[in-house]
Amino acid sequence: MASQVVKFAGLSDRDLKKVAAMPRLAAGDRMELHVRRKDGKEQTLALPPAAVDAVEILIDRLLSGDRVAVLAEDQELSPTEISPILGISRPLVVLRMDRGDLPFRYVGKHRRALLKDVLSLKARLEAQRGAMEALAEDAEDLHVRYGV
Repeated sequence: MASQVVKFAGLSDRDLKKVAAMPRLAAGDRMELHVRRKDGKEQTLALPPAAVDAVEILIDRLLSGDRVAVLAEDQELSPTEISPILGISRPLVVLRMDRGDLPFRYVGKHRRALLKDVLSLKARLEAQRGAMEALAEDAEDLHVRYGV
């Protein structure tokens, strides 16, 4: 799969004022998508439960003012697209790839990594950062309490 530019979408302030919060669905509730075309034709599609969950999350994030992008987990990303996800520079993404921390493949001369691998690395990096912060807090506590 070729890399695609990540496109973010958000609601304008005007749209945010017009749209009401989506009601919470209870067990057994269904969600349908009603489409009215320019030519006047209408179509209704019933959404499966997994799609309903995704739509609820999407709408909640949009209504909270966040910009969102929808990507498949097998979406391939370039190091430039990966860097904001991981919060590191593009050269550091390439270094992680070269070290084997982030699996990738070449498309011609260009590196591509799967989104699911990027998110897996992100989870590992966040766990490491959390452990380092806890260790730093413990060291600070030892210093304050015991002068060590």
